[in-house]
Parts: sequence; C-alpha cells; structure tokens
Amino acid sequence: MFGYLVNFKEMKEMEYLLKREMEELLLDLDNSRIDGLIKRAMEERYQLLLGIYKRTATKAEVSKYTRILKKSTN
Repeated sequence: MFGYLVNFKEMKEMEYLLKREMEELLLDLDNSRIDGLIKRAMEERYQLLLGIYKRTATKAEVSKYTRILKKSTN
C-alpha cells in the first residue's frame, strides 16, 4: 500500500493530467493503423489511469471516461 498526500491544487492538476492522457489513449485506441498487441498494452494503461482517476473524481466525471470493452470475434 502506498499513500500520497497532496493539496487541492495538486489534486486538480493530477486530474487534468490523467484526463488528458486518457483522452489521448482513447484517440489512439480508435486508430485502425495501430497493431492489436499495442492496443492491448494501451488498454491496460488506460484502465490503470482510470483506476487512479476514480479515486478523486465523481461518478458522473468517471462515466465520461468509462469504456465498453468490445470482445474479439476471432
């Protein structure tokens, strides 16, 4: 377990950085030119960032970034 103490301004900056990174990942995940293996790693990173974001954001804010995972039909 790891604890981290931040003030309100720092928390808002971390939220901004997390949202910005998640938005970039969402754009890249929709790019058909990116290989499936790379997308899987990007999805794992996205889920990790979303988990961090969930700790400070409201449910309404989190719902904007929640992805519905598509199952592969291979």
